[in-house]
Amino acid sequence: MKFSIKIVTTILLGLTILLSGCSKKPTRPNPNQTMFGPGSGAGLNVQNVETTDMFGDTDSMLEMRDGALNLATANQERGILPNIYFDFNATGIRASERDKLSDAAEYIRNNPGAGLLLEGHCDWRGTAEYNLGLGDRRAASVLSFLSTLGISNDDLLTLSKGDLEAIESNMESQLQDDRRVELVILR
Repeated sequence: MKFSIKIVTTILLGLTILLSGCSKKPTRPNPNQTMFGPGSGAGLNVQNVETTDMFGDTDSMLEMRDGALNLATANQERGILPNIYFDFNATGIRASERDKLSDAAEYIRNNPGAGLLLEGHCDWRGTAEYNLGLGDRRAASVLSFLSTLGISNDDLLTLSKGDLEAIESNMESQLQDDRRVELVILR
């Protein structure tokens, strides 16, 4: 009798521990319902914030390197060089994209005075902060690859747009198009 009471007690104690430790994972919020999501009506309106109001003259705060490209005064040409695409949540350059970067390096070598803006983008999944960081890491990955091909960092600028231009969709083809680095020519 004592033996069966011990077994029942052990089983009940084990089930209690097992069931109390298995809480449900929290669900990820819909990006449209977050503080910065469209139509949220809450939080900051970051599109209308002017940095000159907070910091005074921003041009005096920024220091340009000698001979470096100036994004504010450069003419931008989009669509001449193809985009570089990435896998979900990845910053590594696919083998299939490396020829595109070799062609971009050749373009920069053959066009003195031209530079590249490496504009990192993400799909809409993830927080705004995370996606800005991911877009920055993707642009830095492309910059590093172009540097190994002999392109000077003075000819390259990086910018992360995160998911600012992403289209919310469940179709993988659209999500894939949003995971990219755009190669924008600067003159």
